[in-house]
Amino acid sequence: MPRFSHRLPADVTTRLDLPHGDSVLAGVHLDGGGWAVATLRAFHLLAEDAATPEAATPWCDVARGSLDPTSRTLTVWWVSGTRRAVTLPDDADARRFARTFRDRVQQSVVHAVTVALPGGGQAQVALRRGPDGLLFTQTLGTAAVDPRDPEVAAALAKAEAAVRDAAGLPA
Repeated sequence: MPRFSHRLPADVTTRLDLPHGDSVLAGVHLDGGGWAVATLRAFHLLAEDAATPEAATPWCDVARGSLDPTSRTLTVWWVSGTRRAVTLPDDADARRFARTFRDRVQQSVVHAVTVALPGGGQAQVALRRGPDGLLFTQTLGTAAVDPRDPEVAAALAKAEAAVRDAAGLPA
């Protein structure tokens, strides 16, 4: 993946305070203010005001994103179930950022399966790569999915074992 070719303003780069081994891949000044930055390890949202803390999320904690091309609104869903919408400008940096965002989320997913659950619900069990490179399993479902239900728990455990087995990992 090519490195970010445009320099972020110095104050934005300083606020990122990236750990050793991380680097900026794409960044964009958001319509309405603030910055969205994609680094090797995380998705960063920075307010325009330097006094407002930065929100940095490892890619493995981003469930998905969707871009409405008409409004240029990128909606980001976190694995916690929360979401945030930001409006991208209409320029090449924004298109580069959207592609990079998609690539980084996809790269964090090694293997995933959708599981039909007893009672009609469904969940996704994924093998993800953390910022340290280590693999772990992650289960995502709607609020209606009750992992305490013994039948649901059994279905999720079976799917998790299958995902781990497909990657050659111990169950």
